Amino acid sequence: MPSSRRRVACEIDASLGEPTGIVLAVAVADDAGLSIDEHLEVRLNDEPVALDEVRGPSGTRWHTAQLDAGILSVRYEATVEGRASDHTVAPLDRVLYVRPSRYVQSDELAGPLIDAEVIERLMALPDAERVLAARDWVAENLDYVIGSTQPTDGLPEVLATGQGVCRDFAHVLAGVLRATDLPARIVSVYAPQLEPMDFHAVVEAVVDDQWVVLDATGLAPRETMLRIATGRDAADTAFLANDGSALELFRITVTAEADELGVERPAALVHLR
Repeated sequence: MPSSRRRVACEIDASLGEPTGIVLAVAVADDAGLSIDEHLEVRLNDEPVALDEVRGPSGTRWHTAQLDAGILSVRYEATVEGRASDHTVAPLDRVLYVRPSRYVQSDELAGPLIDAEVIERLMALPDAERVLAARDWVAENLDYVIGSTQPTDGLPEVLATGQGVCRDFAHVLAGVLRATDLPARIVSVYAPQLEPMDFHAVVEAVVDDQWVVLDATGLAPRETMLRIATGRDAADTAFLANDGSALELFRITVTAEADELGVERPAALVHLR
């Protein structure tokens, strides 16, 4: 297991064209077993902004504020020690995370979007084999192409082109698993060794009453990833969301480092810690 010390940071600059409410998901999730030394600062027109913290699933910490129009600046950095405890699979998870959602239209997959036989073959596999086979199917059928999709694209748009970025890979993988009646959720993470470096999106699925992390992009080792936000899809895990559309991002930088390099083992069932 790699060293437990990880250092992460992000800087976000944007303009707000009108008064709006924002929701940030950039802080490391408050998982049992982690010690987090962090600093989060938000400014509007160079004046400090007071934030409210709202707790979400699996330690998610959304930070919210009502802001006037102006120039928004977000700065976050954290040093994290330890390893997160495994997350319990609750009865609600087995209901919520098998249902279709805003960007994961799993009920439209078999037949309209992909060959129904793909889903049938996956359903015949034990859960541990199914999640790896589903990951491999997504990796084989999507190409990672930066800028190939829009933030509002769901499964139909992604599968029509066969291209996407990490959130699209995660949405398709979650959709395929949900179509087989296996609970699957989206997790935004800081990912040391990710190239190109950015916020990253992966999937957690239930195997033997435990959540295991899957990444069909294969762009970073799962062992050193740090959870940020957990939810049904990118609507729940976006690093910055706002009411309306009068927000323009013009700079995002993300860094994520671990004291020791992780090694990706594709056949391993890994927990997000």
